[in-house]
Amino acid sequence: MAQAHIEPWHESDLDLLRQLNSPETRKHTGGPETDEQVLARHDRYVHFADTGQGCMFTVVLPDGARAGSVGYWAREWREQQVYELGWAVLPAYRGKGLATVAVLAALDVARARRDRRYAHAYPSVDNPASNAVCRKAGFTLLGETGFEYPPGQMMRANDWQLDLTAPPTGS
Repeated sequence: MAQAHIEPWHESDLDLLRQLNSPETRKHTGGPETDEQVLARHDRYVHFADTGQGCMFTVVLPDGARAGSVGYWAREWREQQVYELGWAVLPAYRGKGLATVAVLAALDVARARRDRRYAHAYPSVDNPASNAVCRKAGFTLLGETGFEYPPGQMMRANDWQLDLTAPPTGS
């Protein structure tokens, strides 16, 4: 498995967020954002852990290179309080298992909070790579659903669920 770790999102990660804002990386999540939107997102990421609602992380390789992002945040889904997970990996680092490593690490952080039973991920039905990450990380596919992302835009997504109270099973 790939070697990487996660670190809380930092003020210095703005360049990474700009790189992740490419048409290729954002094709399943509504397309690239404006620079103003990226700056606002970066500010939210930097201060997100302070809210107690979740945390955004940078995916860091052993040599210190920043390869992507992963995070979890509180949301209500079907009348339950859950965590939603999301991630992105720069094109040069895809296909190496980094997203799975990052998701498993973020799940460990969310699991340690002991305040939600389930975590969910909602990758587009047309995104085989992100759906594979869910499978490898131990999520259970509940089926397709309509999902609003970005705000105001509906997409067809797979609803993946993971029981945070069960022992980790991802690989």
